[in-house]
Parts: sequence; C-alpha cells; structure tokens
Amino acid sequence: MRNVFTSNVQDQPIDPIEAAKRATRPQRPHRFYESVAVGEDGEGYAVLLDGRRAKTPAHRGLAAPTRTLAEAIAAEWAKQREVVDPTEMPLTRLSNSIIDGVAKAPARVAAQVAAYLDSDLLCYRADSPQGLVARQEAHWDPIIDWANEVLGAPFIVCQGVIFIAQPQETLQHARAAIPEDPWRLGAVHVITTLTGSALLALAVLRRRLNVDQAWRAAHVDEDWNMELWGRDQMALDRRAFRFAEMQAAGTLLERID
Repeated sequence: MRNVFTSNVQDQPIDPIEAAKRATRPQRPHRFYESVAVGEDGEGYAVLLDGRRAKTPAHRGLAAPTRTLAEAIAAEWAKQREVVDPTEMPLTRLSNSIIDGVAKAPARVAAQVAAYLDSDLLCYRADSPQGLVARQEAHWDPIIDWANEVLGAPFIVCQGVIFIAQPQETLQHARAAIPEDPWRLGAVHVITTLTGSALLALAVLRRRLNVDQAWRAAHVDEDWNMELWGRDQMALDRRAFRFAEMQAAGTLLERID
C-alpha cells in the first residue's frame, strides 16, 4: 500500500507531536484509492483501501484495537478528495505514531509524561492581576483537588515560576495513573505536550474533563493575554492545528473502550 505520510522512516520519532509535524512535510499526492473500509484481522481492525491494508510510515499495518476507533480513522481517509492531505488527518497521524513509535518504547514515552508532573502547569500560578488569578483558580483548583482525592496525589501549588519540588509520594501516586497500554499512553502523551500538564491529560483519560474543558484550562494565560492585547491570525492558525491534534487524542480515548 502506497505510503503518503513520509518516505523516511529510519528515524521515526517516538514523540507523537514531532511525528505529526514530519507527516505534514511531503507533497500532497492525488487520491490513489476508490473505497475505504474496516476489516478485522490478527492485528485488530485494519483500515482497508480498495480492500488492501493501509500502511504506517514504517510499513506496519494501520490497525486499531477497536472497530469504532478504526472507523474514525477510516473516515479521515474517506473524506479526502482529489488529493490526500495529511494535515487533515490528525487521528491517522496519531495512530501512525503510536504503532510505529509508542508501541516500541512505551516506558520512554511514559517517562516523558511523568516528567511533566515534576513541574506541572497547574501548580504555578500568577500573583496578579486578580482577574487572571481568579481564572486560574476556577480552571485549575478543581483538578488539583481531583488529583488529591482520586489519585491520592496532593500537589503543592505556588505563585511564580520558581521550581517547587513535589513530594515523592505525590509523584509516585500520580505516575501510577499513567496508562501502560500504548494507545492510551500515546493519547495521554499528546494531550500532555499540547497542554503542558500531565494532570490535565490524566483528567481527560479518567473522564474528569472533556477535551474542550482541558483545552480551555491549558490556555487560561494565553486567552487572558489575547483579551488584553488582541489576536494574531498566525497564532490562531497554529492553535487551531494543535487543537485538532487534541481532539484526535480525545477521540482515540473515547473509542478505545
């Protein structure tokens, strides 16, 4: 099956976000298939293009562990028209990254997520203006409380950006919530890197937050500044692309169960 996402797979990155960036670089090929379907095989539920299994950049079968997830991936392929545009296929890109990268080194990816817990976004607060302080409290305090009550991980919250070491027991309990399954882990990794917060990612995983709520919480400071200083179209375009990645991770988590 023709590979439209990348021609260089020798150094396929583990980081799903970097993998997604690389996936946007090739020229957009013409659509080379007529039909898109989902079929069950030994690797799960495969995406079929004209009856043949679609391939990842590393030439593995593009297959998901559940039919509903495979159908969502297949829908991205079906929506392509004259050309195949990888920038419009965030769930496919994420799935490729999980199959080719995360599944090969889950411990390394989990460690990357865990590193965010050491200095999680939600623990570092503004001391002024009061409007921003109140907005951070409204979006972030409920997740800090949830981590304490549900994960058994009481995080220390401080004002400013000077590093504050979290208790080792807190980090141990929070790290225990990081999933081992490569598919869930890949989605959590994406949400963590997009938001700067492993706590927000775990809250989405555990369905304490939905994707929209987590996205708003992650962008409290940015939204505050845009309200004060105005909006930049290029920044908004980049943000829209990143939000599509976030939505893909949320879709994966919803359809993996």
